[in-house]
Amino acid sequence: MGRMNRRQFAAFCGLILSTRCGGDPPESTPSPAMNLETKVEQYVPFRLQADLGGLSANQRKMLPLLIEAAQIMDGLFWRQAYGDKQALLSSLDGAARRFAEINYGPWDRLGDNEPFLPGVGPKPPGAELYPHDVTKQEFEAAVAASSDEGKALKSLYTVVEREGGALVAKPYGQVFGPELEQAAGKLREAAALAEDEGFRKYLTLRADALVHDDYQPSDMAWMDMKSNQIDLVIGPIETYEDQLYGYKASFEAYVLLKDMDWSGRLAKYAALLPALQQGLPVPPEYKKEDPGADSDLNAYDVLYYAGDCNAGAKTIAINLPNDEEVQLAKGARRLQLKNAMRAKFEKILLPIAGVLIAEDQREHVDFDAFFANTMFHEVAHGLGVKQTLTGKGMVREAMKEKASALEEGKADILGVYMVTKLMEMGELGDDVDLMDNYVTFLAGIFRSIRFGASSAHGVANLLRFNFFAQMGAFSRDEATGTYRVNPDAMAAAVEALSRKILTLQGDGDYDGAAAFVAEMGRIGPDLQADLDRLEAASIPVDIVFEQGVEVLGL
Repeated sequence: MGRMNRRQFAAFCGLILSTRCGGDPPESTPSPAMNLETKVEQYVPFRLQADLGGLSANQRKMLPLLIEAAQIMDGLFWRQAYGDKQALLSSLDGAARRFAEINYGPWDRLGDNEPFLPGVGPKPPGAELYPHDVTKQEFEAAVAASSDEGKALKSLYTVVEREGGALVAKPYGQVFGPELEQAAGKLREAAALAEDEGFRKYLTLRADALVHDDYQPSDMAWMDMKSNQIDLVIGPIETYEDQLYGYKASFEAYVLLKDMDWSGRLAKYAALLPALQQGLPVPPEYKKEDPGADSDLNAYDVLYYAGDCNAGAKTIAINLPNDEEVQLAKGARRLQLKNAMRAKFEKILLPIAGVLIAEDQREHVDFDAFFANTMFHEVAHGLGVKQTLTGKGMVREAMKEKASALEEGKADILGVYMVTKLMEMGELGDDVDLMDNYVTFLAGIFRSIRFGASSAHGVANLLRFNFFAQMGAFSRDEATGTYRVNPDAMAAAVEALSRKILTLQGDGDYDGAAAFVAEMGRIGPDLQADLDRLEAASIPVDIVFEQGVEVLGL
């Protein structure tokens, strides 16, 4: 989450502005120091490969169809995030073109969405999901004017447009109809090849969902699948791109191959969810919901990323579905993306530890601890409450644009809290050292802060870093510029921050959350200097994939 150097490129002003949808935003000029070759090098390449030797002939035929459907999601996300992909990319070459491909537009996702091409204004907070000139006052007045239209305007699956001056909601199935019909066709072809009955049902229902904007039946079917080796996450799912309200879902896809051995090792933790929920450090009313009986944990190798999950920083674990009703009825699935996780650990986290972690604590930076912290982060999304206790509706709706950062902060901190409690319960084995989790967690904060304040994950890590600093969870050696975990203070800080975030969410306290983010979601001078040291050491910020049917040898 760093803000890196910039060097201006040649004059694309008129052409870039002409490709934007809607009105031209205000001018914002990139720094003359911008060096796009350096910025591309922030992303270290990684080939998405896996052992496909155990797949049947039908499964091997299915994978290209799933990848083709994913590629359609990729194009749709470009439209949501920027507009006309081809008009932008055809105007660029070299590092400028490559950096635009990585960022799905002319804004640096790891640099607070600052424009990296001249003549490009600030990124609209609502991306291409709302009119660029819409104000919150106007939107909220339109929502209040009609209950039916208000519900449509706030829907996950509508684009807000202006017609005759009025705001109207257009369903995704209408706005993106031809592309979604094509993707649905690919899923139906794949379903005909599916040997697992549950996967066949899911693909069929998901194809229907893409066309009709009704995703709940396919979410339920996805939760019912247990034995399928190939998996697919596809559709409008996360709301990170909507930084105006956090209402609108963005298109993305993952094509996945389950690691059956690793998944078997993780299965036991799902059964512990009710006990973990009841052990949360908040009063009973903040943990009264049942996290779901059918939640499960699995490990996967990713075969293909597309759309939202492939833009800027790459996801290494998934917690789905987001539908609160499905979560309450079925729980959730936590997917650990093992090959991508290993790449980030070896290529990014270990080098960061070599610069910023005290030398005598570096031995505690461990892949198993990184895997566990990430896994329990995803588990923690299912804990706490989804419905506010104060009559303000769902937590996601009450927290508006702060919802994603607060939810990611909750999951991060509760993940470590759960590791601590599971160790106390004797569920992690005798060879687990809690210091491994603590020190790896601290190193991971530096890794994720570099995703920037425009990222929900970046803000979540800033909240935690500054809160921990206040509570003495770590100390910084001025002579060496390295950080040391103070385990007792770390444990206290983990519990205190867990309680604060769970309470903010349960109360639906938007003003309290906004004040907390404003106070804690900032990079101070010492932290910025340390992040600059990581840049000077040429440590990558994230990974970029080489992927596709040729990479997989299909």
